[in-house]
Amino acid sequence: MRFFAYTLKKEGEECVIRYSCNHCNTEIGSIPFEAAKETLSQIETLDEGEKKSFLSVDHDGGLHVRCICEHCEQSLKTFPDYYTFKKWLQ
Repeated sequence: MRFFAYTLKKEGEECVIRYSCNHCNTEIGSIPFEAAKETLSQIETLDEGEKKSFLSVDHDGGLHVRCICEHCEQSLKTFPDYYTFKKWLQ
């Protein structure tokens, strides 16, 4: 939270946390500023390596979270060998 809190736009401005799939880049959804405080406190539990891997600040000041969509999660459950590939979707 300390790292990202100051980069997010202030209340009243359009600040969102965007979620997209780390594998297929599908946009999963977004959270408006009103709900961001709780999400930021949960993000604080991540270690620095996880933050660097899964979080970034968008050009418009919003937080971008890379996670996994249901389709890719199911594919990985069905084909666990995909975990060995750095990029398994073309």
